[in-house]
Amino acid sequence: MSVEYKVVEITTVTDEAIESVLNEWVAQGWSYDGLQFAMRESSPRPCMAFVTFKRELADSAGD
Repeated sequence: MSVEYKVVEITTVTDEAIESVLNEWVAQGWSYDGLQFAMRESSPRPCMAFVTFKRELADSAGD
């Protein structure tokens, strides 16, 4: 099996926005893989976030 990845950018980083992205993509069959925040030195809050998901794909060649 091969793995496919999906990266979703969140530009307004709130708990509601993160929750929405997680629920949307998990409902579509993706599995949560990780979350990364982009920070600015002038602010203690992240300016954006990247949520990664993955899913296994069946090989088309057949095992």
